[in-house]
Amino acid sequence: MPNLPLSPIRTGGRSVRFFDQNLNVDGLSFNIRRSDRRKTLQITVERSGELVILAPPQATDSDLADFVQEKLVWVHTKIEEKARLQQRAPVKEFVDGEGFLYLGKSYRLRLVDSQLIDLALKNGRFCLRSASKHRAREVFVSWYIRKAQAWFEKQTLQCSNRMDVNIEEVKVQDLGYRWGSLGSGGRVSFHWKAILLPPRIAQYIVIHELAHAHHPNHSTKFWTKVEQHLPDWRARKEWLAENGMQVEGL
Repeated sequence: MPNLPLSPIRTGGRSVRFFDQNLNVDGLSFNIRRSDRRKTLQITVERSGELVILAPPQATDSDLADFVQEKLVWVHTKIEEKARLQQRAPVKEFVDGEGFLYLGKSYRLRLVDSQLIDLALKNGRFCLRSASKHRAREVFVSWYIRKAQAWFEKQTLQCSNRMDVNIEEVKVQDLGYRWGSLGSGGRVSFHWKAILLPPRIAQYIVIHELAHAHHPNHSTKFWTKVEQHLPDWRARKEWLAENGMQVEGL
């Protein structure tokens, strides 16, 4: 059954319409997510471009409409920034001399004939077997996943001990538009693309997810916990927001 619009609310000279789980204003559609754990309103612009309003259950339609109106300039700015960043991430062609990231450094690709394995990083270059070029992306992703699994297991163990968090399993997989996710039962997951980021940025993702074991939302207490273990988290968070899209082109 399609969403049915409710009565429009006029605010700031604009007409705002609410649907079952969405708010439409100024040509933008916001997905509304309510949680008993939230005390305040927050707008996020996901890496996918989806606009989300995080709200406590008691927030009224008027509260949401007014909040969006206050944040419209910020929202439009973020959307434009993400669009520019996405344009800076061309799809890889897997040709000689092309650069590929690993832990923040770019390594040139060399196609080789005499190599037993599909891909190796040696002498400062990624060496891809020519016979494997037809499935080069699959080969690179598999290589990244193996490296990321070892790297994030080590980092998670070190950080979880310091942060008093019990982690039973570390998984590396494709998380879509999320860098990391803390699940139930002591499970934490990381996107394989996080291994392309500089170590200090990937470490921020680890600290961020583990801090959720103490505070599941992004409250002041959550960021205080992050700051206890990463005093410069703001700079790392900003770097990720501004540059993270650059690893999207593989």
